[in-house]
Amino acid sequence: MDALDPLEPFRRSGPQRTRRLTILGLNAPDAEATFDRVAGLAARLTQAPLAMVNFISAERQMFRGMYVPTASPEDGVDVEGGGIPFDLSTLGREAPGEYGFCPHVVAQRAQLALHDVFDYPRFKGNPLVNDLNVRSYLGTPLLDNTGQVLGTVCVADFRPRVWDDQIMNSMQELTATLQSEFKLRDSLLAQQQELFAVFDGALFPIMLTEGPDHLLRYANRKQGEAFGMAPQFSPAREALPGLDQVGVFQAMDDALRRGQPTRLPKVTLSPYDSKTPQDFSFMCTPVRTAPGAPFKGVLTVAMSIMGQAYGADDPQTFAANVQGRFEQMGSGPFSDRSPGQ
Repeated sequence: MDALDPLEPFRRSGPQRTRRLTILGLNAPDAEATFDRVAGLAARLTQAPLAMVNFISAERQMFRGMYVPTASPEDGVDVEGGGIPFDLSTLGREAPGEYGFCPHVVAQRAQLALHDVFDYPRFKGNPLVNDLNVRSYLGTPLLDNTGQVLGTVCVADFRPRVWDDQIMNSMQELTATLQSEFKLRDSLLAQQQELFAVFDGALFPIMLTEGPDHLLRYANRKQGEAFGMAPQFSPAREALPGLDQVGVFQAMDDALRRGQPTRLPKVTLSPYDSKTPQDFSFMCTPVRTAPGAPFKGVLTVAMSIMGQAYGADDPQTFAANVQGRFEQMGSGPFSDRSPGQ
């Protein structure tokens, strides 16, 4: 089957790649300075006018690192007469999952060098050729520190050219340097898990969500007992409709948008672990993992107004302490390091 459809291995590995990218906080087409720098280095190393660090989930490609020509005399890459067909400075950072040549690199788990796309019948009609006038391409599989292929580091040119062994080896070495980035993210995730272990014993519901869709990164035992279990990485608003109906997710939206804690002072709910309705207050605190970085998550703490004892910390103090712990960890899966940070 694979011989008939070269992208079948790419499709089979899609769910595993998506989960790994989600765990690492890379399953979105957001620019990051680290990956933009690598794309720029790849462009200078190969003297190619187009370079990308491309993460590929089961559904889409995400160019979190990108170097594109600007059609400006000040552009740093000399295309040696090949010309820039048009200004690509506004090129988007997202593409369909099977667009272009990168999916073939992921499927093969090996470098793909196309000296002249027109010499390869199965690649000649690729949309990338028609959309961007690409004539040559070199893609290197981007492996994380566990050996899983997450995407590619690739360069392309608007004219035919030979990608010699020196260039190909240099691209492999450059791509391998990113494994330390993934190892760091795993280390920070381990630190977060230690923090979550403290939350597991709390007597009040706690959940941590990511992004505007509020993907559920963590929920402690009490959260599940009171408001229902939800799979990790599921959209929490859809998985917990009871909380949405009373305005909890609107408060979370406000906290994320404003970058300030939002309190929902009193809502009445019928928790699963109680025979009678109870009044709760919710504290929604935006979470960032480094001072000055954008807020990417929301820590939501629920407190019963029935006089239940929760220890010395009130919700606001508790949330502030957690926020401080996240900032001490440095940049991690909730970070959104834009260029220049």
